[in-house]
Amino acid sequence: MTFSLPAREPAGVVSVVGDFNSWEPGRHELVRRRNGTRSVSVVLPPGEHRFRYLASDGVWLDDETADEVGPDGSWVRVQARPRATD
Repeated sequence: MTFSLPAREPAGVVSVVGDFNSWEPGRHELVRRRNGTRSVSVVLPPGEHRFRYLASDGVWLDDETADEVGPDGSWVRVQARPRATD
């Protein structure tokens, strides 16, 4: 799963934190790309995952492109890949 923020988001370090990394800032920091966006890819198991972005100044951000956004943050649903059959 690739988490991405547009270039206009807050300056400084931004991490994606969620139930997949024990909400630990710094484990998955977004990296600035040539086009100005910032992103990080994280391998997530199938299922629903809650997450938010945390900027270095303590600002929490939700992801409007997530499968769902609610008062508890953003949600993404990861589907299991079908297995190849012989």
